[in-house]
Amino acid sequence: MSRDAHRRRRAAALSVLALAAVVAVVAGAVVGSSSGGPSRPRPHPPKDKPRPGLSLQRRVGQLLVMSFDGTSAPPYVLRRLRDGQGTGVILFAKNAPDAAITRALTSRLQRAARGTALVATDQEGGSIRSLGFSAPEASQGRMGDAAAAGQTAREAAHGLRANGVNVNLAPVADVAQAPGSVVAGRAFPGDARSVAGMATAAMRAYERERVGATAKHFPGLGRATENTDDAPVTVAASRPALEGADLVPFRAAIRAGAPLVMSSHALYPGLDPRRIASQSAAVLNTLLRKELGFHGAVVTDSIEAQAVLDRSDIATAAERSIAAGNDLILMTGSGSFNEIQPKLLARARTDPKFRATVTRAANRVLTLKKRLGLN
Repeated sequence: MSRDAHRRRRAAALSVLALAAVVAVVAGAVVGSSSGGPSRPRPHPPKDKPRPGLSLQRRVGQLLVMSFDGTSAPPYVLRRLRDGQGTGVILFAKNAPDAAITRALTSRLQRAARGTALVATDQEGGSIRSLGFSAPEASQGRMGDAAAAGQTAREAAHGLRANGVNVNLAPVADVAQAPGSVVAGRAFPGDARSVAGMATAAMRAYERERVGATAKHFPGLGRATENTDDAPVTVAASRPALEGADLVPFRAAIRAGAPLVMSSHALYPGLDPRRIASQSAAVLNTLLRKELGFHGAVVTDSIEAQAVLDRSDIATAAERSIAAGNDLILMTGSGSFNEIQPKLLARARTDPKFRATVTRAANRVLTLKKRLGLN
């Protein structure tokens, strides 16, 4: 081949490569625009390998959300945060009476945790609003459409962030069309499709403010007429019925990038006839993770709920919950840590399978923290 012919062939090859690169860029832009903007990378299921420097005790600590009484954090809570024995706290109205006290409290919690604490609260709106001085005043049940739900969530998220709260245990993603629904007024109004649209708008608004929103109560509590906080609850719908309505908003929230899902303490015989959802691998690992494709963090509803206590003590319930696929145990009793942490740690030390489950859960929590901009 002559030198000129070689140069011509090489130039032609480079032109083809350049054209391919342009096509790839254009295709990527088209994909991004068709989804409403640049796509966020989806978190992959974490591996069993512990993060460097994270002892087993600290891995167990990543799973524990604590609570306390009063407007200042007790020394033992600060010590647990400092030592990695707890991952964060949940704040109630008793902890956060006004903005100044709340900011001082959350700042001290983060100093103890070196900027890594999950600080959660229930800020649904209406009567379920732990920070009574902060938005939103309106409940989810008063939202008229997705635009209103998104605007309300933006206001809520902005207020939470300003006061040092980085996780909201909302929105309620339940479909409350059943007569006497326990979440009527708390849930978005309308059918499953309407609820899905509003839940999606809320999720995206929280994401923009870097507040971790929580779709609850999976796989749906809208058919219940009692609260699991107060009594055992059975949702006697068939699996097809649940898939046709109750699961629709959760699917939408997951597609919108929900960072957290809260597991319900109700029993769903159509999914698992023996175990309540928060303690059911069939509900959490098979349905939620494998079938719906959720790879974020799963948090229990209050581990002290009556629906839980009717089945076991809280330490056993926490152990069952982690084994079933939860990543965070929500402790709403100030003394619960002393029962739950030793139980989980002892089981993790002696049971390799449970230890691997704890490690996966801790990795999911650390991924959540990174997503929220925590150190």
